[in-house]
Amino acid sequence: MAIYHCSIKIVTRGKGKSAVAAAAYRAAEKIKNDYDNEIHDYRRKRDVICKMIMLPENAPPEYKDRAVLWNAVEKVEKNSNSQLAREIELALPKEFGNALNLLLVKNYVQEQFVNKGMCADICIHDKNGENPHAHILLTMRPFEQDGSWGAKSKKEYILDRHGEKIRLPSGEFKTRKITTTDWDNKDKAEEWRKAWAEIVNECFERRKSETRVDHRSYKRQGKEEIPTVHLGVAAFQMERRGIHTERGNINRNIEVTNQRLRAIKARIRRLQDWLKDEAVNTEPPTLYNIVSEILNRDGNKLYNLRDGARVLCFLQENDIKDLQSLENKLRSMVSKQLAVGNDLKPVNKRLKTLDEHFTQSDNFKQNRKYKLHYDKLYAEYKTLKKSTGFMAKHKANKALAAANAYRERYSREINLYNKAEQYLKDKLQKHFDPKNLPIKKWKAEQTELLSKKSALNGEYAKLKEEVREVEIMRNTVERIVRSDRPQQRTRAQGMEL
Repeated sequence: MAIYHCSIKIVTRGKGKSAVAAAAYRAAEKIKNDYDNEIHDYRRKRDVICKMIMLPENAPPEYKDRAVLWNAVEKVEKNSNSQLAREIELALPKEFGNALNLLLVKNYVQEQFVNKGMCADICIHDKNGENPHAHILLTMRPFEQDGSWGAKSKKEYILDRHGEKIRLPSGEFKTRKITTTDWDNKDKAEEWRKAWAEIVNECFERRKSETRVDHRSYKRQGKEEIPTVHLGVAAFQMERRGIHTERGNINRNIEVTNQRLRAIKARIRRLQDWLKDEAVNTEPPTLYNIVSEILNRDGNKLYNLRDGARVLCFLQENDIKDLQSLENKLRSMVSKQLAVGNDLKPVNKRLKTLDEHFTQSDNFKQNRKYKLHYDKLYAEYKTLKKSTGFMAKHKANKALAAANAYRERYSREINLYNKAEQYLKDKLQKHFDPKNLPIKKWKAEQTELLSKKSALNGEYAKLKEEVREVEIMRNTVERIVRSDRPQQRTRAQGMEL
């Protein structure tokens, strides 16, 4: 079954990212970054099945070369916190196959990005046909007519009511920032996500398939189901090998909860349809009258008494006197269902956040030794670089080569550490202590949330039992109504689950 996934991220130098590194990894190539002289070699990756670069009209043709394109981006972006590239990640329907998926991605990228002036680096990944997806790296600067990079924004003077520039106390004139493109507008993400859903659905329609995808969240679609969490590459591979992961367990619990929700909602819909049919009868009997008829009917008195006692007990326990009271009971059950679903959402969201805390904490602790050793090697180089005397320059170059070799060998571990350190700093702020991460506190919170989730799942079981009681009573009433109107078949027939 096709799934919808379209994530949009920014590759920014301020978070230690590199456009060259991102392109090399996604294309499984070896590329040197001229900005920092670091070499990124990912030629051992085996899941890249297709890669290409698409250019707008004004872009230099040499940017068809991946290394040239992204080194040009690194060169033009001067600031330490520059935004280097935008990445669009798409899940591709397995039903379409690689050739059709490639055509869809090319059409989507051409229409949404290249025609608007962006360079697009497309890499399609798939391993054993189980998880086809596309990575699209996009440039963030427009091109001038001569093929040179344009500005992302410009300054515009703010004028007073007389049309004069406003001077600030510093002596400078008051200005505002004006972006040269609309690529960073908030509504663009929604537009791009919707466009991908539409192109996939059009293809499903042409293939006479009823399958559809939707870019909107469950909440915006009006669904009460709980969305699953994204597994990620490592967890996905472990689950494929039969190894249960924390995120996989969360998704399995969510699926069980969603199945219960769907079953309960289906039963409630059928009961409500039956109630509507009964309510339109000219003279619908009251439920008390029906019970009385069961108790006084000729035939198997023991059977009728047993059925009548069951209905009467239900009516007394729930204070139901007529069909309207029964409909109110159903509404109450729906409200309970929605309440439990709403209570589960923040619990699952926080469990997902805690799972990411643990992952990043593990990466931080396990890879810290590589970062510290690299810092030590680089510090030795800096010290030797400042020294003078015979062979001083040779020793400094030798120390730099040793530091670079170590960095290249353990680039994955160091990058994981840097990412984890930035993540933990962002989350913990001033409470960040590399030697004392709040793991125990998070574990305690996780245990409490899992207990709460278990209790909420218990609520589902209770609600399911209540629905079953209503169905038993409904079926008994239906038999009486059918016997009174032998020529009229109600829509309630055939509703056994």
